[in-house]
Amino acid sequence: MQRCNGVFSAIGWAVISVCVLTMIGCSSGPAKKEKIDLFWPAPPSPAKIRYIDSFYGQSNYADKSSFKAALLGVETQGLQLKKPYGVTTSRDGKKMYVTDTKLHALVVFDFETESVYPFQTDAMGGLTTPLDVRIDSKERIFVSDSAAGRVNVYSKEGVTLLTLGDGEGLQRPTGIAIDEATNRLYVSDTPSHRILIYTLDGEFIDEMGERGSAPGELNFPISLAVDKKSNLYVVDSGNFRVQIFSPEGEFLRSIGKLGDSFGSFARPKGIALDSDENLYVLDAAFNNFQIFNGDGALMLFVGALGRRPGMFWLPTGIHIDKDDKIFVADSINARIQVFQLLDDEQPASDSAEK
Repeated sequence: MQRCNGVFSAIGWAVISVCVLTMIGCSSGPAKKEKIDLFWPAPPSPAKIRYIDSFYGQSNYADKSSFKAALLGVETQGLQLKKPYGVTTSRDGKKMYVTDTKLHALVVFDFETESVYPFQTDAMGGLTTPLDVRIDSKERIFVSDSAAGRVNVYSKEGVTLLTLGDGEGLQRPTGIAIDEATNRLYVSDTPSHRILIYTLDGEFIDEMGERGSAPGELNFPISLAVDKKSNLYVVDSGNFRVQIFSPEGEFLRSIGKLGDSFGSFARPKGIALDSDENLYVLDAAFNNFQIFNGDGALMLFVGALGRRPGMFWLPTGIHIDKDDKIFVADSINARIQVFQLLDDEQPASDSAEK
């Protein structure tokens, strides 16, 4: 009987092992994603914006419900976003960088290796509350750290090259904009109602702004962007508008006002410009982004409150790459949603996907 039990055990474990290996093999890799076709505006109008994908973390590349993970306790989920705030991409489009205020880190999505990991810095470059992130043509990474009251500049390897703000009394930096045509870095200091101006090598140039509601005055400025003419766009959040300044700091015009109608703002956050210099403005109260043309006229809005693709819950940061892919930090939903601006002559079904 003992010999029979031994034979049974050997045979049984062999069968179980084969089954386990077979099931692990069958379940390896991410589950096949269902294709989602979402367009704005809705048909029959010609599509201008298409939903592409959502990025949550390593789970985008690993099957969270795999048999291997369940049976053997193997961790396949990896690093996940918790509360993303800012987002940008490398110039070659191979990596996405996301600031996460709950992780207190800059998170890197490597699209080529399908890996997600925290950006490793030296001891001097540790982050507390990272908000905005931008990358210049030299691959230097600029990150505003709100709680630390500074802007850190890193090499792509994580070496801290510069820390900005101490000499200028920077209180709580939020938005960053880079203008390589004028060699300028703009930093919004929200509680002091001003914009600080540096060279891209960290030399302080000047500051602009004082608190108020008149044209050219600021009330809790946050996000920034620069157009092809080096004009500066400022989300003047306490005045519920976007103000536009010349490279010399002269007020040019403003877009938006307080309200709940189309083209108005309630809680404006991130801004970005596409290749046609249309302006995209996130609103954390409306849970959408509105698109304005060069004259300030509303063209389209995308989004509503919710968790489904194309919906948002407290969106904060936005970035548009050279191919007019639109990256939105959807903070409470803990994801980055990606959309594609479609050419007028490009059929929606032929648009490229990440």
